[in-house]
Amino acid sequence: MLTSHTFVRSLWVACLFCLALAPLGAQLSFSSSNLPIVVINTQGMDIPDEPKIDVDMGIIYNGPGQRNYLSDPWLGYDGRIGIELRGSSSQDLSDKKPYAVETRDDEGEDLAVSLLGMPAESDWVFLAPFSDKSLLRDVLTYTLAGRIMPWAARTRFCELVLNGQYQGVYAIIEKIKRDANRVDIAKLDEDENSGDDLTGGYILKIDKWTGLNNDGFVSAYPPGNNPGSEIVFQYDYPSPEDISPAQKDYIQQYIRQFEDTMDADSYADPQTGYPSLIDVESFVDFFLLNELTRNVDGYRLSTFLYKDKDSNDGRLKMGPVWDFNIALGNADYCQGGAIAGWAADFNQVCPDDYWLIPFWWQKLRADPAFRQQVRSRWQSLRANTLSNAAILGTVDSMSNLLGEAQARNFQRWPIMGVYVWPNNFVGLTYASEISFLRTWLSNRLIWLDGAIGNFVTGLDETAGDYGLSVFPNPLQEGPIHIVFELERPAKLQLTLQDIGGRTCWQQELEAESGPNTFLATPQLAPGMYFLQLAHEGRVWHTSKLSIVR
Repeated sequence: MLTSHTFVRSLWVACLFCLALAPLGAQLSFSSSNLPIVVINTQGMDIPDEPKIDVDMGIIYNGPGQRNYLSDPWLGYDGRIGIELRGSSSQDLSDKKPYAVETRDDEGEDLAVSLLGMPAESDWVFLAPFSDKSLLRDVLTYTLAGRIMPWAARTRFCELVLNGQYQGVYAIIEKIKRDANRVDIAKLDEDENSGDDLTGGYILKIDKWTGLNNDGFVSAYPPGNNPGSEIVFQYDYPSPEDISPAQKDYIQQYIRQFEDTMDADSYADPQTGYPSLIDVESFVDFFLLNELTRNVDGYRLSTFLYKDKDSNDGRLKMGPVWDFNIALGNADYCQGGAIAGWAADFNQVCPDDYWLIPFWWQKLRADPAFRQQVRSRWQSLRANTLSNAAILGTVDSMSNLLGEAQARNFQRWPIMGVYVWPNNFVGLTYASEISFLRTWLSNRLIWLDGAIGNFVTGLDETAGDYGLSVFPNPLQEGPIHIVFELERPAKLQLTLQDIGGRTCWQQELEAESGPNTFLATPQLAPGMYFLQLAHEGRVWHTSKLSIVR
C-alpha cells in the first residue's frame, strides 16, 4: 500500500530532479521512461570505494508495458541500501561509475528483497556501461549464458537518478553468490571442517587483487613464459573472513590435485584423469561462451569456479561467467577485436602480460575427447539456442528496448564518436554501434563454425592442424581472410577451385606454429568456390567460399 510518506518523498525527489536539470534546458529533459527508474539519495555524501554507506533508494516501476514517471510512487523498492563503488578498470577509467548495492532494513542489516522480479537477495551490482556504447554486451552475454548454463546472472535495464542528477542507462545485475537461486551449492559454515561437509561448497575466483577484503593462494604452475606472472585463486565463498583454516587447506589441495593431474602424461584418462575431478560439460560451456564473445579477459580475469559437496557431485565446475563489457569486438589490444582466432590463445598473443591463462586450458584443448565434446555441444547449440536468429534477435530486442533511453544516456555522457579505452570500433551513432556488433557476431559465428567443425578431424600426426576458416563469407569486397592453427611449423598449399573442380588460384606458404592468418586477393567471378588446405599433397581441410560481388 502506498503511504503518504512514500508519496511525499517521491514528489520531493521528482521536484528536486526537475530543479537540478533546469539549467540544462533543452540539453536534457527527463521525466519518464519505458525502463524502470532508480532514484538514489545520499544526502550529499560521496560514494566511497569502500566501505558501503547507508542511503535511500527508490525504484519506480509500474509493471510490464507501463510507462514510468519520476512523479510516480516507488512501487519497485522503497527503503535503505548500502552503496559503494565497484570494479577495477571500469571504476578507474569510466566517468560513469558502477556500484555495489546491498538492500538493508532500517537497522542497517542485510535484507533480501526481489528487485524487478528477480529472486530475493540482498547483494546487487549496478552496472554502468560506458566504453561499451552498445550498452548491452554484458547483459547480452548473461542472457545467452542463462540459456545454456545452470545459472547466469539475471539482469534488468534501468535509468538512474543520483542526488537529483540523471546518470544514464544502468543494468541491475545479480551478484555471483551462493544461493538456492544463484550458485546452488551447499552452505558451508565455519565449523564444518570434516567429512562430507568439508568438501563443499566453495566458490573461487581468478582475478586481479582489488579491494581490501582479499585472500587466496597461488597456483604451483606459473602460466606461459612470463616468470613474473602467477595464477591466484581467491576465496569468494566462504569469504576470506569466514573461511576456516581446514577449509582453506581442503580447497587448495583439491586445486593442486587437479593441476597435478593436468600436468601428468595420463591427464586425459577417463577414470583417473581430469574427467574424474571436473565437470567437463561446465568447462565446455564456459569455453564456448568466452570464444563466442572472443573475450580478451576470458579465462584469466573475472573467472569463477565452484565446487559442491562430494555427496552432490563434488567435481570442480567452471563458471558462472562474468564481465564482458570489452568482449564482442570492443577491445583494441591483444587481438581482442579480431573476428578470427581463439581467445584461449591469449598467452601466445600477449605473452608479456602479467595476467595470463592457466596452463590447463591448453591441455584440455589438446585432448581429442574434450574437442569432440566441444564440437558436439556447439553443433547442438547452433541448431537453436545459439543460432544466428536467436543471438541476433536478442541483440535487436535489447537495442530496441534501449532505443529511447540510449539517446538520453549519450546526452548525459557525450562519448558517441569518441574513442573510449579500449574501443576497437568507434561509431558515430548508436545505430552504427549496434550494426557493428551484429556484423561482428555474424562473422565470428562463421569463423567458429569452421574452426569448431574441424576441431576433431583437424588433428594430424605430422603438423597438428587445428582447423581452417574463411571470412567474410559470403565475400562482397576486399581480401579473403584465411585462418588456421598449427602445433608445429609446416609447408602448406592453399588452392581455390570452382564448382567444376577447376583450380582458379593457388599459393604455397610457410606456416608457423600457433594461429596463422593470410590475406588473399584472387580475381574471381561471383559464384561458389572451395578452398583446400593441403600438406605434402594430402588435403587436410576443404571450406566453402561464396563470392557475391
